Amino acid sequence: MKTILSLLAGIIFFSACSSPQTYDVLIKNGQIMDGSGSSSYIGDVGINADTIAAIGDLKGAKGVLEIDATGLVVAPGFINMLSWAVESLIEDGRSISGIKQGVTLEVFGEGNSMGPLNETMKEEELKAQGDIKFPISWTTLSEYLDFLVEKGVSTNVASFIGATTVRIHELDYQDRAPNQEELEAMKKLVRQAMEEGAMGVGSSLIYAPAFYASTEELIELCKVASEYDGMYISHMRSEGGRLLESLDELIQIADEADIRAEVYHLKMSGQDNWNKFDAVVAKIDSARAAGLEITTDMYNYVAGATGLDASMPPWVQEGGYDKWAERLQDPAIRKRVLKEMTTPTNEWESLMQAVEGPDKIILVGFKNDSLKYLTGKTLAEVAAMRNLSPEETAMDLVVQDGSRVGTIYFLMSEENVKKQIALPYMSFGSDAGSYSIEGIFLKSSYHPRAFGNFSRLLGKYVREEQVIPLEEAIHKLTTLPANNLKIKKRGALKEGFFADLAIFDPNEIQDHATFEEPMQYATGMVHVFVNGNHVLKDGEHTGAFPGQVVKGPGYQGNN
Repeated sequence: MKTILSLLAGIIFFSACSSPQTYDVLIKNGQIMDGSGSSSYIGDVGINADTIAAIGDLKGAKGVLEIDATGLVVAPGFINMLSWAVESLIEDGRSISGIKQGVTLEVFGEGNSMGPLNETMKEEELKAQGDIKFPISWTTLSEYLDFLVEKGVSTNVASFIGATTVRIHELDYQDRAPNQEELEAMKKLVRQAMEEGAMGVGSSLIYAPAFYASTEELIELCKVASEYDGMYISHMRSEGGRLLESLDELIQIADEADIRAEVYHLKMSGQDNWNKFDAVVAKIDSARAAGLEITTDMYNYVAGATGLDASMPPWVQEGGYDKWAERLQDPAIRKRVLKEMTTPTNEWESLMQAVEGPDKIILVGFKNDSLKYLTGKTLAEVAAMRNLSPEETAMDLVVQDGSRVGTIYFLMSEENVKKQIALPYMSFGSDAGSYSIEGIFLKSSYHPRAFGNFSRLLGKYVREEQVIPLEEAIHKLTTLPANNLKIKKRGALKEGFFADLAIFDPNEIQDHATFEEPMQYATGMVHVFVNGNHVLKDGEHTGAFPGQVVKGPGYQGNN
């Protein structure tokens, strides 16, 4: 008996003397939303190095850094399914407009990707650079992503390989089908990219030269990506007059290539097409019921942003910008282009025809300093200044600026935006860069989605208009896109997952960017961690650059 009592006393003494669990970071008393969509709960998160070490009730635990998250939501970092931060992150790796919204992964590759490049493509890219200028030291897509990380970025990065980029690599800007040798070379480029970690194949089919690609060409490229469990993701051939037919094409590609497929920035463009929402959903639901994995993403605005090239027929753009600008200065060709720009058609996608008028087109991105005074004006205003038609003005601006001219088009209905947010397979992408409100970025204007897309979802559509519950919104920003991409150990608050976290005040999260004044940061995001590093602290960027390349499911190297 004495021996047992002595043993018990020893155990009690040892327990009393043992030190509590200590973590590098301990986040206490937060409203945990783990990304699954299930109900939230009050709990703690312990982080060691770059990994979530524990989650739940961590009473008695200590942290080298402790954060009291009382009243705050603790969620996985958000995934931007459509990012154009490929150049802005070279200029400023802090990714401030994204980090201030909780974005911890930027996914690139809408048709064009930053590799693979040949020497001619490098020369063209250098010539096309606008305010942001940089040497091109990489050739493959994976080399570009590694370049970003080595330079220093605050956010994680990933990319699809662009079907357009692969086409230009082998065919330049020609309007023809590849021969068998060229097609095999294109497939080889896709294979290399998939093995080096690409997420899949991305297309953007309203633009030249992507417009010239046949369904069969895309199927062949996607068959390669499918071998590596990649995804096909597409800005479809039409989002307006031939929206349903274009969705059929995406579904056909998914079926025949045996590949998961996602619709980039789902929308019904132009008032004549707003009534197609139910038909679009019926097609997607039917395909999903038949066993195809079809998903969608969107941005939370009634206007899109692209360029004036989306208002001109693709044939005039064959051969690249120089040939396009040359043709626009030929009176006979110009007359034909003018006629086609003003004639309703479903043969190509005209965003100028989709808007209600040129006063619904805002010019935001000029390369030529002498034209930057027009930034923020509508096409109607500039046409009036020049005493020309909007179509002639658009042609002149493309020639004078040396670029396609960045442009905002008001195309969608608010009602459809809300209905899309509620779709169970909807995730979100900004379709924009990630900027700071200083330096070279002040030389241009932007779509407000660059500064507000994710916070707008949580503030306007969740808290204020209650379109979907907050837990569902977090699921669609995190676990849903991570599962769609089949990326490992991200997109959820789970032990053993990378410590990418967004910690925000659900009563204060809010976008402030407007079309008139887009360069305004969102507020309400309090802390952001990327790979266990504190990137946003009390709403302010810390200057940390812990971003890593996130690899796709076909990656052949070592994680």
